Amino acid sequence: MPPRFALGRLVATPAALSALAKAKTSSLPLVARHAAGDWGDLDDHDKAANDDALLSGARLLSAYTLENRTKVWVITEAVGDDGQRASTCVLLPEDY
Repeated sequence: MPPRFALGRLVATPAALSALAKAKTSSLPLVARHAAGDWGDLDDHDKAANDDALLSGARLLSAYTLENRTKVWVITEAVGDDGQRASTCVLLPEDY
């Protein structure tokens, strides 16, 4: 699926990188799903909030569970004064 929004600069926390390495997976498929609007393991309310954020420019959050049951979030910041989303971060919930 094509991306539905610009990601800005892609970053990740050290804990998320470590967790992904332990799970023998990459962040790139998760980021691609996020950018395509596949919000992962969110409830319907949070998925609808993301769909609204695509129009309003608010922050976007996706949640995914790796095969080893580790939860990973992908967050894209809200649109700034320049009309762009500055960054997307891959992190663990406890990093937030």
